[in-house]
Amino acid sequence: MQINWIYSEDVSCKLKTFFKKQGISRRLLAKVRYSDGKILINGKSGRKIDKIKKNDKITLVVPDEEFRRNVPPSFVPIKILYEDDNYLLVDKPAFVASIPSPLHPNDSLVNRVVGYYQIRGYRGIIPHIVTRLDRDTSGIVIFAKHRYAHALLDSQLKEHKISKTYTAILNGILHNNHYIIDLPIGRDSTSLIKRKVLFSEKAKRSKTEIFVKERIRDNTLCKIKLHTGRTHQIRVHCSYLGYPLVSDTLYGGTISMPLQRQALHCSEVVFWDQFSSQYIKVKSNISQDMMNYLK
Repeated sequence: MQINWIYSEDVSCKLKTFFKKQGISRRLLAKVRYSDGKILINGKSGRKIDKIKKNDKITLVVPDEEFRRNVPPSFVPIKILYEDDNYLLVDKPAFVASIPSPLHPNDSLVNRVVGYYQIRGYRGIIPHIVTRLDRDTSGIVIFAKHRYAHALLDSQLKEHKISKTYTAILNGILHNNHYIIDLPIGRDSTSLIKRKVLFSEKAKRSKTEIFVKERIRDNTLCKIKLHTGRTHQIRVHCSYLGYPLVSDTLYGGTISMPLQRQALHCSEVVFWDQFSSQYIKVKSNISQDMMNYLK
């Protein structure tokens, strides 16, 4: 893989300073140095201590990544919402795990992306999953195609700069059109997987914003924006508010056919693409089972 930049600043700087600003880690530079990678300035071999000036072309040749053979490919087709040289955004169906596990070793979304890469004949590209969804939640999942793209989005995740919006169906009728829930979430000591609103030093600050879109029968259709990304955050906050997700039995929702899983779908993501210097915005329509429930 080859990454190119044109240095546009009027003031010259050392190459290592430039790389730091671009989010290139020392670990990645070490891999370049001690593997088959290259650092080039205007086509000639460069060192981290070299100075670069305006309009210099910097090239980083990153060696191919080694694929882990313990992740078998699944050739179940995937729905691609967006793809370029650096990122792949996939529409995950409900009841598919995001990553392999002892319970789902062969047909997670990662397995399916591995299969897709093999079919397309991609070489030196392995799936770096950036965002994950619960097995029973549908919608957009972001993959990076190389470790550098992954590192850039990881930084945005840590700084809560990747915008994620969900569509949810809640039990009950919300009276207001807009809610902001800013309450800490921690582990529920009575369960291995459950979380709850917890006023403790062990809990993490969690902020959820709810926009009511439509009131349908005894339910409320909402757009929900995450300002933080805690495990089960939407499910916990909606349950605490007194309006759990339809069919979310873990957090107090009632099973409502034809929905056999929590009524939650990741419907939009927005993130800054440092390679093209523009925002990437991807949308996904809610899944068929949620549409059928709303009819």
